[in-house]
Amino acid sequence: MTRGLRLIRDGVTAFALLALVALIAAKLNDAAKIEHTGAFHAADGDSLTWGDERLRLEGVDAPELNQSCERAGKAWACGRAARAALQEMVLASGTLCQGSRRDRYDRLLVICRSGAGGDINAAMVREGMAISYGDYGKEEAEARARKAGLWAGTFERPRDVRDHARQRSGFDGALRFIAQIVGWE
Repeated sequence: MTRGLRLIRDGVTAFALLALVALIAAKLNDAAKIEHTGAFHAADGDSLTWGDERLRLEGVDAPELNQSCERAGKAWACGRAARAALQEMVLASGTLCQGSRRDRYDRLLVICRSGAGGDINAAMVREGMAISYGDYGKEEAEARARKAGLWAGTFERPRDVRDHARQRSGFDGALRFIAQIVGWE
């Protein structure tokens, strides 16, 4: 076989392999969108339940349910306020939540829209009841400028609250284990 024919054969083979890889990648990314409409229940400021299904608002992070923030020198239950704000937003008739991926806790990652078509995830950030954890930087900047919700005072980022809780529970667990070994418990 001549060198020119081998070059053409190798080029066609490489192209065919690349096309096959592209088709496989497209198929893997073509996860079916799951849609839910109806009666949602806000578990906290960024999580919903729909029957037995657990949903997580994609791209936002809201205060933990029992998290407290500071406003005008006083503590306020910002976690409960965030849950109440989300519950009010998803009560609107025609709320639709769509997603195709799941997080590590098997919650469906969703973007929810009200009956009027408004993005509820964006609204939570815009109202200062959640911070951007992805694509809602513009809405967060708007909330900060207006000193809306969380931005009206001081607060610990929800991720930091979760990290501190994990550290405490790990430390407390280690202390209980040591106490059992020493015989104090």
